[in-house]
Amino acid sequence: MKLLVTGSGGQLGRELQHLLDKEMPGAAVYTDKEQLDITDQKAIEDFLIKNEITHIVNCAAYTDVEKAEDEKLECSALNFLAVKNIAMAADANGCKVIHISTDYVFDGTSNRPYRESDKVNPISQYGTTKRKGETALIALAPESIIIRTAWLYSPHGRNFVKTMLRLFKSQPEVKVVCDQIGTPTYARDLAKAILKIVNSNQWVAGIYHFTDEGVASWYDFAKAIARISGNTGCKITPIPSEEYPQGASRPYYSVLDRTRIKATYGVEIPHWEESLVDCLEKMEK
Repeated sequence: MKLLVTGSGGQLGRELQHLLDKEMPGAAVYTDKEQLDITDQKAIEDFLIKNEITHIVNCAAYTDVEKAEDEKLECSALNFLAVKNIAMAADANGCKVIHISTDYVFDGTSNRPYRESDKVNPISQYGTTKRKGETALIALAPESIIIRTAWLYSPHGRNFVKTMLRLFKSQPEVKVVCDQIGTPTYARDLAKAILKIVNSNQWVAGIYHFTDEGVASWYDFAKAIARISGNTGCKITPIPSEEYPQGASRPYYSVLDRTRIKATYGVEIPHWEESLVDCLEKMEK
């Protein structure tokens, strides 16, 4: 088994590298855009052959939801064209693919956690391109696995946890949206789930949902970050979405049902607050 992890410089890619190097040393190669241009199908095919790749974990994505509304071509290149290229290259070379997608393929109008079979209806450029990537992968490499996740954070890169910690220290008050509901997800937990799938004695293609357990608003999340990190000097004020103007539409409710991944692969999922404690402890070291 030889894995290719794309987007290795991102939050999930870095967590995957940490786990793979520890538990399966030498089993993976890691690329970011400097090492492999995944918008170039020929480059992908050459890389797969040269490195004898058997599995691709695609963590690469254009994830800036706001900028995506203006940078449509750049967003589509990574979230759709690159996934299409990976699918064709994987199919031609007999590679298995795990691709990371998003809760933003849904419109947020559900009154219960979204199941994999629920109708998709993205309401942003980011969500639309991620769904197009899913569709291309299913059509061209139907034996692939797609994992939709949400609200990722880690000690690395840009994310809500790091933003809040910075604002708590520099601002007397932080206003946080209270009417968008989802589940904070520690990238390391998702990396562990991916590793469990890779090491499983079965491969069940299709779409899976993975987030940490529990439900929260962004306001709840911010309050938990402040409480656990011991930041008491900054006031955290809940506000409705319309008081926080944004160019991109976001789903008001995007909680994902995790039943299928737990039943199929025996994945154990911690509550989001437990994982937040773990992440904050690692950030302090």
